This record gives sequence, structure tokens and C-alpha cells, in this order.
Amino acid sequence: MKKNPVKAALAAGQPQVGTWLSFGDLFASRIMARIGFPWLTLDMEHSPIDWAQASAVFGAIADAGCVPLARVPRGDHDLIKRVLDGGAHGIVVPMVNTVEEAKIAIAATKYPPVGNRSVGGGLHSMNFDATPGDYFKYANDEVLCILQTESPEGVENAEEIYSLPGVDAIFVGPNDLAFNMRSADGTDPTPEEHEAMLQRILAIGKKVGTPVGLHVLSTDDVKRRIEEGWQFIALASELKFMTTEAQRCVAELGLKQAEDLARY
Repeated sequence: MKKNPVKAALAAGQPQVGTWLSFGDLFASRIMARIGFPWLTLDMEHSPIDWAQASAVFGAIADAGCVPLARVPRGDHDLIKRVLDGGAHGIVVPMVNTVEEAKIAIAATKYPPVGNRSVGGGLHSMNFDATPGDYFKYANDEVLCILQTESPEGVENAEEIYSLPGVDAIFVGPNDLAFNMRSADGTDPTPEEHEAMLQRILAIGKKVGTPVGLHVLSTDDVKRRIEEGWQFIALASELKFMTTEAQRCVAELGLKQAEDLARY
């Protein structure tokens, strides 16, 4: 059975820089899988992507030699099971605020006796170039489980969550973290307060030995965050790459510009 190089690299302390897929388009995904990123995450939390569409994208990414991941809408057992059976090599689970939520997500990624994932399907094994029998035998060792910290509550529980067996990495959504740090009257946190919270997350990850990462928008940000010790880093998305370049061309031509079409 094919190994998961991203999981191995993270475990070895090596940064892994990938990007997000918001379109769910097969053509775009096949191209992005050949760009050179070691992993791509299909965003099924915020994009209108159905199950058949997602499975086709996972297969196209895997066939190109890239690692297909999926961000599920929430850490629900059935949602995690479906993306893994559809061929994803790992999951990204949003809004993990408590230890119990983390345990539910971890268990859903693992076959018994470690977890409670049920046995079935055939797309998953093809994406690992394996027989179903070998997949069932080795999947617990190769499937990535990445949990998101996106709230002050999640940070308060971070050390216990990050220490759980089966957590391969932590990923921060900076935008959601900032929104969840708003005061009761809706006042946004200051940039300094937001950065302090990010650094607190990073410090906890280093303390317990769990890789942490976040979403950034530039290669300069990638380099800076790697120097700080972040490992699982998402650089923008195919949506952001497209809009940024198109807006640059429009600006150079002096045409009417549409601003703020994609945040990441």
C-alpha cells in the first residue's frame, strides 16, 4: 500500500505547504495536483461540492501523485466516513473546541479496535494503490487526522486536545479565530491580540510535539511562519490565485475593478 508522504513528513518535523480547493472542478483540480504542492485540501465546509464530485477530485489528485485531503463541514462520524471512503487520504475538521469533539473525529478516522470507522467501499484503496484488504490493514497508519483550532475555547482546551493519540496536526483558520475572538459588542480583536493567540497555539503545539499550521496568503508569509515553527501551511486557494491574477491584469489595463472577491 502506498504511503502517505505528508503524514510522514509532518511526523518528522518537516513543513508541508499545500493549498485549498474551493471550486471542486475536476479540470482545475487535475491541474492543481500537478503544480507541485504535496497536498491539496478540498473545502467541503464552505463550497457547494457533492459526494460524487468530491470522490472524482480525490481520485484525480491521487493519480497525479499528490495527497488529497478534505475539510468536512463538521466533525461528524458520517461525514468523515464518507470522505475517507470516497478516497481522501485525510481529513481537516473545523471548529474543534472540546476534547470530546476531538475524540469523535479521531475515532471516525480509525478502524477498530483503535476507532469506530466501519469497513466498506473501494475508492479509498484505489487511491492508495492497494487492495481493499491491505487498505483495511494499513489505513490507520496512513490516513491523516488534522483538527482545527478556531476559537478561544479551542485554545483553552488545546493542550489536552493536541496531546490526544491520533492527532496528526492542528490547523488554524485565522479568519474564524478572529471572528470568534470578537467581544460581545462585535469589536474585532486587535492585530496584536490576534497574533498573540496564534503564538499561544504554536507554543502549545511545540510543547506537546504536535505539528501546527495555518492559512496564509503570500509566499513571504509562508517563509515567515515556517521560521516560527509552523508546519502544515495552506497558501491561499485556486480561487484566490485566479482572482488575484485576474485583478492584477484588469488593474494594469485600467479596467473597472471588482474588489474583495475572495478572502483566501
